[in-house]
Amino acid sequence: MRTATTAEQVNARTVIVGDVHGCRAELEGLLDRIGFGSGDQLVFVGDLVARGPDSLGVLDVARRTGAIIVRGNHEQKLLDWRRAQRAGEELALGRTHLDVARAMRDVDWTLLETSPLWYDLPEHGARVVHAGVLPGVPMEEQSPHTLMHIRTCGVRGDVLGKKKVRAHGIPWASLYAGPPQIVFGHNALAGLQVHPWATGLDTGCVYGGRLTAIVLGKGERIPRSMARRRQMLVSQAARRVYFEPAKKWRAA
Repeated sequence: MRTATTAEQVNARTVIVGDVHGCRAELEGLLDRIGFGSGDQLVFVGDLVARGPDSLGVLDVARRTGAIIVRGNHEQKLLDWRRAQRAGEELALGRTHLDVARAMRDVDWTLLETSPLWYDLPEHGARVVHAGVLPGVPMEEQSPHTLMHIRTCGVRGDVLGKKKVRAHGIPWASLYAGPPQIVFGHNALAGLQVHPWATGLDTGCVYGGRLTAIVLGKGERIPRSMARRRQMLVSQAARRVYFEPAKKWRAA
């Protein structure tokens, strides 16, 4: 990668990318479309690995660009398996995750082990998490499970039991009132989400959808205007379906 010029450093951008899931070709295509340069900052919302064709290649891109990786539930699955292995315990993994885990190199494990559960971008008035937050709960009191798994909550912003989630849950991001603006992924079923205080970037690339990023200029704050925010989005179509989605995702 070429060295940034002085002009590039002055105009350095922040690029936040949705769930990649091993789709290296689409990630590289997206970065080319954006014109990503070495003066730019790259941030991932998590779930870089599993289900797609080249998880290690995606981690190579992240390492080469000096990207920030916010931990997703799929990274956590691999880390839980590694901890169990080191402790001499058994932890079952599905085939797609097990293949990735067995191929991981030391540098890959280090990358995942050092990934934060959230990452603040104060110059953009933004916070990046993988799945989201429980509205009204201070960040320090959010559980790791919430940050990596939440999709919906009750109408009062309360946690719902598993049986009620599908029947009564509404997107947490529709209730969240910042600041800061939150950028997240995880919910491919809902697709692109643009709410007053939150933007969901998981547009299902690994399922044959698109890989989406929001591109922010140096010091540019994420606007409250949802129309303006949509203009900041750039996406790359998937080359094919890499992982057969659930019927409900295809229907959506």
